[in-house]
Amino acid sequence: MDTSVFSKYGELKYFDDLEVGEQFPIPSRTVIEANFAAFQTVSCDNHPIHYDIEYCKAHGHRDLLAHGLQVASFAAAGAGRFPHIVDEALIGFLEQSSRFLKGVYLGDTLYTMLTITELKPQNTTGVVTMEVTIHNQNGELVMDGWHKYLLRKRP
Repeated sequence: MDTSVFSKYGELKYFDDLEVGEQFPIPSRTVIEANFAAFQTVSCDNHPIHYDIEYCKAHGHRDLLAHGLQVASFAAAGAGRFPHIVDEALIGFLEQSSRFLKGVYLGDTLYTMLTITELKPQNTTGVVTMEVTIHNQNGELVMDGWHKYLLRKRP
């Protein structure tokens, strides 16, 4: 009897089923005013570089400048297929790093990719390390870093 579990994304995967080099794109998104407002609400960050267009222009920016943590939020794995593919195997998001390489402005479209770079097995679990890249509409790398996730091995 086949005991495979399927989701709308195909067969569910466990740590043992993943491979270095596997990629999980996140659908592109254009940064809109609502993103700035939502981030300000959540973070309580009220520096004018992120919310005052005249302040931004006076300081040499073409538009509102996104906060680095706002940019990092565009790399949330849940916006793509990865957590749906590993579903019940996913125990948690362990850590992340981010390097902010270029400014992200209102109206920019961001393209995010998660790529498995390391699989570190443990007894009943494993740690998946993914490289994170975010490019803008001009193909410029605006952020890179990594995520680590703890997953169950196949029972």
